[in-house]
Amino acid sequence: MFDRLEVRVLPPGRRFAAQMRFLVNGEDVVESAVGEGGRGPYAADVLPADGPSSLRATGEPRRVELGEPECTGGCCGFLSVVVQRFGGIVQWSDWEVPYMEMRPLEFHFDADQYDAELARAEADRSWQVHT
Repeated sequence: MFDRLEVRVLPPGRRFAAQMRFLVNGEDVVESAVGEGGRGPYAADVLPADGPSSLRATGEPRRVELGEPECTGGCCGFLSVVVQRFGGIVQWSDWEVPYMEMRPLEFHFDADQYDAELARAEADRSWQVHT
């Protein structure tokens, strides 16, 4: 059975630009791994308007930063994962976590569902602030 990915963009707030959240099987991976008050990466970094998302899975493994604790990643470390495609499967593995935090499990996504969810997130630019 495959894990299920849902990509969310939180609207910009007072302190931060719009940021990403990644729900796997309904659980917020960022909050679970960096603690309450932590943040995901900026949406503009993960979903750039001029190119593909860093979350795009290929046959080449790529480490992607997914979050940091409230004290910042420079203090306690970042949450990151290796994203790689194996045929019809996208794997998230080899987690690095902030100091003293729990390492998430390895996730395996159906590549079609993963690609569709990522395409949906890339197409939805409603989080961008228009001035």
